[in-house]
Amino acid sequence: MGENNEILRLSGSRHFRQRMVLATLTSKAVTIVDIRSGDAAPGLRPHEVSLLRLLDKISDRHTIDLNETGTKLRYRPGVIIGGKGLEHDCGVHRGIGYFLEPLILLGLFAKSPIAIRLKGITNDTKDPSVDTFRMTTLHMLKHFGVPLEGLELKIDSRGSPPLGGGEVFLRVPNINSTLKAPIWVDEGMVKRIRGVSFTTRVSAQIENRIIYAARGIFNRFIPDVHIFTDHRSGSFGGRSPGYGVSLVAETTTGCLLSVDATVSYPSVDEINEDSEKPELISPEDLGVQAASMLLEEVARGGVVDSTHQGLLFILCALSQRDVSKVRVGQLTPYGIETLRNINCFLNTRFDIKPDPNSNTVTLICTGKGVTNLARKIS
Repeated sequence: MGENNEILRLSGSRHFRQRMVLATLTSKAVTIVDIRSGDAAPGLRPHEVSLLRLLDKISDRHTIDLNETGTKLRYRPGVIIGGKGLEHDCGVHRGIGYFLEPLILLGLFAKSPIAIRLKGITNDTKDPSVDTFRMTTLHMLKHFGVPLEGLELKIDSRGSPPLGGGEVFLRVPNINSTLKAPIWVDEGMVKRIRGVSFTTRVSAQIENRIIYAARGIFNRFIPDVHIFTDHRSGSFGGRSPGYGVSLVAETTTGCLLSVDATVSYPSVDEINEDSEKPELISPEDLGVQAASMLLEEVARGGVVDSTHQGLLFILCALSQRDVSKVRVGQLTPYGIETLRNINCFLNTRFDIKPDPNSNTVTLICTGKGVTNLARKIS
């Protein structure tokens, strides 16, 4: 990270989380105006305010100035200090997965490793589950030279919407200087499928029904399928009933493609006092749905699944001043918006080369060489 006295002026609430992370990593002050100023409920949402509180806990020498209506924010980043023994209540408006990606990115460039306990919703339909982060996201970092030994994500208890009650422990090491620039274009062939099916405050038999349905799809194509069960009851099952499954396809070249499928009652933002509880999808249908989703991700091609495109592009842009080359499936709207934000904060452009034969896209960029200056600040 380097000092930057320029103030970047932005408007609207789009990709607020990503903007705050990139501003922090580039030490670039930002002013964001017109944050949902035309909405019936203007300003930052509770989960976005919670993100600001999280940034405050892991940073020092920064300023966060939010007006009374929450429609205008001035943010001047400081030093990412990290630290041990941290705790953060993520609330119940978004899943813990909403906060994990920022913590991973910022933790790599912190003064000291981050060890933090997060409370909230572990599995929902909006954000990647904690299982996906544990089985897939953390392993992505090895392609950028981050040792897996210092990475840890432990699920102490699960929490489903609307009331949550889950708790996880995250440990992120800091890097000495810069990230490695990867040449990562060969996804290989799928050799095994792994996963975990969970239940919270419902019968453990639901897990077996999900697994049986999913295996009925997978075993037509591959024999090596193993989906673990994780039944949580009592305080370890949070405060709301729910069930779901996270699946990962591992390829011959070490790529991991993942999907999540979760069933729960509506979140606090979707609850209507006059509405009745919705009819939930059956475990069998959920297993088939999740298996089909994973097969679609495999068919898209690329070294990461569609959920991880944004994170992949950010890591490439932050890496050492060398050429990164990666291949993904069709660009997602979030991936495209990430490329725009990278250009805005890092002034880094990607050379995009579509392959009409495989319907994949190869992206090439020269990393910005963002260094961990926090370690040098006493």
